[in-house]
Amino acid sequence: MADEIKQPLPPASIESLFYMLGTSAMVNLGLVPDPTNQKTTTNLELAKHNIDTLGIMQKKTAGNLTSDESRLLDELLYDLRMKYVRATSQNEKK
Repeated sequence: MADEIKQPLPPASIESLFYMLGTSAMVNLGLVPDPTNQKTTTNLELAKHNIDTLGIMQKKTAGNLTSDESRLLDELLYDLRMKYVRATSQNEKK
């Protein structure tokens, strides 16, 4: 840990929060490795929770986001929901 290179954090923003939850959903869908251990695992229940949390944020922030922020959230939610549907249908086939 002493040799760990510290990188500057990006500024706090609503987009960063969307990306954090989106990345967590992707990890839990088993589509990207967990950044903490580089292992790929699937936890559909937690992925759904991440996606649902983004959905709640969409409802609660309606009318308060910039057009770019709103578009980002809309596209992220659409993409994650489609990936979740595919993952659950593949899981049912097993």
